[in-house]
Amino acid sequence: MNGYFQLVCDKDRTSIRIFPATAEDKAVSVVEIGEYLSNRGISYDRSALVEIAGNGRQEVEINRIKCSEVREGYKLIVSPDKMKVIARFYPPSLKGEKMSSGEFIDDLKFKKVKYGINEEEIERFFDERIYCEDYVVAEGTPPRHGTDAYIEYYFNTDLSARPTLKEDGSVDFFNLNTISHCRQGDVLAKLFPEDLGDVGYNVEGEKVKPRDVKKCKLKFGRNITLSEDKLSLISDVDGHVSLVEGKVFVSDVLTVENVDSSTGNIEYDGNVQVNGTVCANFSVKARGNIEVNGVVEGAQMEAGGDIIIAKGMNGMGKGTLNANGNIVAKFLENTTATALGYVSAESILHSTVYAGDEIMVTGKRGFITGGRVCATNAINVKTLGSSMGADTLVEVGADPTIKVRIQNLQWDIANASRVIKSVQPLIDAARQKKAKGIKLTPEQLQYTKSLIALHKVKEKEINDKAEEMEKLQESIGTYCNAKIIVTGVVFPGTKICIGDVSMVIHREAKYCKFIKEDGDVKLTAI
Repeated sequence: MNGYFQLVCDKDRTSIRIFPATAEDKAVSVVEIGEYLSNRGISYDRSALVEIAGNGRQEVEINRIKCSEVREGYKLIVSPDKMKVIARFYPPSLKGEKMSSGEFIDDLKFKKVKYGINEEEIERFFDERIYCEDYVVAEGTPPRHGTDAYIEYYFNTDLSARPTLKEDGSVDFFNLNTISHCRQGDVLAKLFPEDLGDVGYNVEGEKVKPRDVKKCKLKFGRNITLSEDKLSLISDVDGHVSLVEGKVFVSDVLTVENVDSSTGNIEYDGNVQVNGTVCANFSVKARGNIEVNGVVEGAQMEAGGDIIIAKGMNGMGKGTLNANGNIVAKFLENTTATALGYVSAESILHSTVYAGDEIMVTGKRGFITGGRVCATNAINVKTLGSSMGADTLVEVGADPTIKVRIQNLQWDIANASRVIKSVQPLIDAARQKKAKGIKLTPEQLQYTKSLIALHKVKEKEINDKAEEMEKLQESIGTYCNAKIIVTGVVFPGTKICIGDVSMVIHREAKYCKFIKEDGDVKLTAI
């Protein structure tokens, strides 16, 4: 039990009676006694207080003045933030009055302590009456602090290019992670709103506000929809997404200055626009159109729509163009180009060009020299072939893709036939051994079975591809209006194919048209 003191008021003197503590840290504080007497205006001999020591029960005279009896009292300690009130109770003088809990509570309210009063703790004192001990008689409710709003982005917001590592640990500078692709319906960003928190109250009933929190707002450009709850950004199109100064942008057109080591290979779901050059050995793939304002070197380009090259392409013998739409270029040189639509160029030089519709080479220069140029319906050209005798082949009257497929089938059939030719002697030898009663080892038997299985697979492959090739060959020549129109000159040595028939030009001709008539290629006037 803690120690405490009690005032004793006699007729001609005043004393302090000490009740010792059962533990050293609970002993009576001389300072607290002095404070108690001073607050009640009771004079005392300071030297007498110094004599208070030890654990024995004692009574010390502090003055020789008659003192009025003192009621039971307390000291109130209010924390600086007014969130806690502690009461230390002091006993009445020997013949003084005690106070009630209701009186104490009323007194608290008079002193503006009116919120969070701990009546249970107060009743505990009045039940036990342990003096000189701290009782938490009131506590405020601290505010619940909220959190700042924040935005979570579901795409790469780091614009620094990082090359892809190959399996051997080397760096692939052709494949840089510089584009954040998105699909229609993708959630691009989500706003997590601010939590304002809850207001608290101090013991005087005053509001204690939580700390201020930061608010955020979703900022975005076109091709983006804000969700009904205003918390999510959703892409309206297939394209790429970027974050610029806190604003989300989605574009279905990817614009770059050049395709080189600064960008790496491009693979994009929308349209691609290159303001400058597509350098050799790089590739551009787009689900939409590809537009190049400069030149294309020995690169690979593949478009779900059109390919447009303002200053032409020198494929260096390795460059390719593949378009599900059309191909338009100033010139095509040493290039392989395939379009399901038409191909339009001012000149085609030593290239292999296929068009599902027609090929138009009718610009200022307008020549096709060297290589192979194929179209389904028509080829319009100003100058065809070369006075130098460059091998030039032009074809119409069949879907070029069919002819390519036939060539591939012929190649596959030839390869399969070679495999059959190589395994057949081994199979025959094994059968001869078996016929002579020579027993094969398990390994030889298993090997023979694998050869027989391979033989059957290749036979089936040959039959299937031969059947497909036959059907494709039947379709060649069905384009009865196919034609080749030369508005300038066609040079000797040029080979003309229309459907399944062909002819080689032996003498120069001008302003002419080639058509298929009576099962042969005919040259007529335009």
